Amino acid sequence: MPNHLASATIPPRIRRSQAISLVLLVVCGVINYLDRATLAVANEYIRADLGLSLGEMGVLLSAFSWSYALCQLPVGALVDKVGPRWLLGSGLVVWSLAQAAGGLASTFGWFLLVRIALGIGEAPQFPAAARVVTNWFPARSRGTPTGIFNSASPLGVALAPLCLPPLIAATSWHWAFFVTGALGIVAAVVWIGVYRDPVHAELTAAEREYLEVDAAGKAAPAAGFAAWRALFRYRSTWGMMLGFFGSVYLNWVFLTWLPGYLRTERHMDLAYAGIAASIPFLCGFAGALVAGWASDRVARASTSKVAGRRNAVVVATLGMVAFTIPAALAESNVVAVACISMVIFLANASSACAWSLATVVAPPSGVGSLGALQNFGGFLGGALAPLLTGYIAQTWSFVPALLTGAAIAFLGAMSYLFLVVRPIPEHDET
Repeated sequence: MPNHLASATIPPRIRRSQAISLVLLVVCGVINYLDRATLAVANEYIRADLGLSLGEMGVLLSAFSWSYALCQLPVGALVDKVGPRWLLGSGLVVWSLAQAAGGLASTFGWFLLVRIALGIGEAPQFPAAARVVTNWFPARSRGTPTGIFNSASPLGVALAPLCLPPLIAATSWHWAFFVTGALGIVAAVVWIGVYRDPVHAELTAAEREYLEVDAAGKAAPAAGFAAWRALFRYRSTWGMMLGFFGSVYLNWVFLTWLPGYLRTERHMDLAYAGIAASIPFLCGFAGALVAGWASDRVARASTSKVAGRRNAVVVATLGMVAFTIPAALAESNVVAVACISMVIFLANASSACAWSLATVVAPPSGVGSLGALQNFGGFLGGALAPLLTGYIAQTWSFVPALLTGAAIAFLGAMSYLFLVVRPIPEHDET
């Protein structure tokens, strides 16, 4: 763990709980993204087996994101109200059963239903993680742990094209869904059995001081649905939703279509495409970690916590745009993969900074709610990306599809820059 989190000023019991929480979040997050990426890795086999077109596969790849995005609306308030232990635990069970059911799919309609169910089950993962970080880390140090739990997403996607193709080759694409679903059930049992929220009344004075709760040992009360609705009054909320739409749209162009793009447009063989598809997401893993660490330092150096973390999101998102253009136009496969690697590095940096931004823009009782609303906006983009990309690629080619993603990400960066300017005050429901 980085030095500023592992310093002697952190009470030992808090440090231990921080480490356990982050390890569990990373493990659950890796499984989360392995499950999401299974369809993309098995894309070619499933299309051949079920006789699906590129457009139909685009619908399947986007189905997860529609249900995931819509479920962000209630799940953020539920995380703040119920707590992350049981909400994330139950979500793990639901999404793992849905993932395993994907292995039984024999028709387009069945696959569509299980992908929708997968999105419902996975919805609590990142709002719950944001709540965990808020519970166990003070505001001054939330960037690094946010980067750590966000690093699970590119790590899971990077592992998918390395681990799943050998399994598919040895068995069939069905077993890729069965095995990853079983991993999620095991993770659910461990999460529910091990994770606990801090009990503020039992904290020592040093622990309360570190976590920045009041002298009575009480943190801010959980937000209700009235406070959740009140978030829509603020332009910072809309800026974060629109901004994340742009960032996630471009990220999901690559997350859902990269293996198929490398095989179809770049004419790579299966083994080489699997390695080439994993490299960008290993870079994304590094991007999330670096961005979390850097955002804490930028925020401490800035006169405004909001401006410091927001500007980090804007710079990373504009970097995604800059590298997507040569990735689309380069004739060399090596140059294209290098540029895509930078896009994914910056996409995960942007995501980590966006989630840490939520912890300082949100009122203390509504971190999960605001984070989920931002994620809702993002995954509307994530839902549209594979659908529109599949349509454009089928009608023209992947080049205009990638350039469209770059344009949408640029508009997202501008939304962050001009709309997210100040924190949202605590809402009084009385």
